[in-house]
Amino acid sequence: MSCIFVGNGRARAGNSWCTWWQSPGGRMKNRHSARAHRQLVPTDARSAGVSGAFALQVITEGSAHSAEPSFPGENAVPLWIKRRVLLLNVTYEPLTALPARRAVVLMTCGKADTVHEDPQAPVVHSEQWSVQVPSVIRLRNYVRVPYRARVPMTRAALMHRDRFRCAYCGAKAETVDHVVPRSRGGEHSWENCVACCAPCNHRKADKLLSELGWTLRASLVPPSGPHWRLLASTKDLHPSWMPYLGEGAA
Repeated sequence: MSCIFVGNGRARAGNSWCTWWQSPGGRMKNRHSARAHRQLVPTDARSAGVSGAFALQVITEGSAHSAEPSFPGENAVPLWIKRRVLLLNVTYEPLTALPARRAVVLMTCGKADTVHEDPQAPVVHSEQWSVQVPSVIRLRNYVRVPYRARVPMTRAALMHRDRFRCAYCGAKAETVDHVVPRSRGGEHSWENCVACCAPCNHRKADKLLSELGWTLRASLVPPSGPHWRLLASTKDLHPSWMPYLGEGAA
């Protein structure tokens, strides 16, 4: 367990650490770690001065003693900071995948509630509160999302649309192929791109399907729905997110 005292906009954990922190090398190497811890503190607490300082303790995954204050030569960024948390609108519409530290801030500020807890998740706490990092949270107030008629096509979203299967043979897909090759005027779009296994991609090369006698296993249509915005930008999906992401995540 590590203990970082936060107050007056600065993080400190003992005189020796603070002395080293003031050196140029210390500031550069630990800027990300200090910023991550400062974001855990509500704005009113940070602006309260030294009198508003409190101890922030982080229990990381795997070991309660694996996150120590950053000293020279050490990389002690807590593992839980790398976690992602699914953020839902008040209507349970998926919005985005937040960094865990941002999710904790929303919960401690009373702007979001836990929807799904992960028993294996780490615990973040201070003298005033204790929060287990959730896997899914929901906003208390509705947030209007700008309407986008077309979901942006990314490799991740395309793989989800085609269920990670080759559009030609049904094997496990590893690459993306253009049905009409780019060298023949094919576009990089939902209607012309498919998930494809490496052997089929190599055999097809720059040929047309009619030249090979091949057919597609399914029609190529752009996906629709709010969850596809998330699928288009997120590679790693937590199993607890699936009920909120629709059929595309299955």
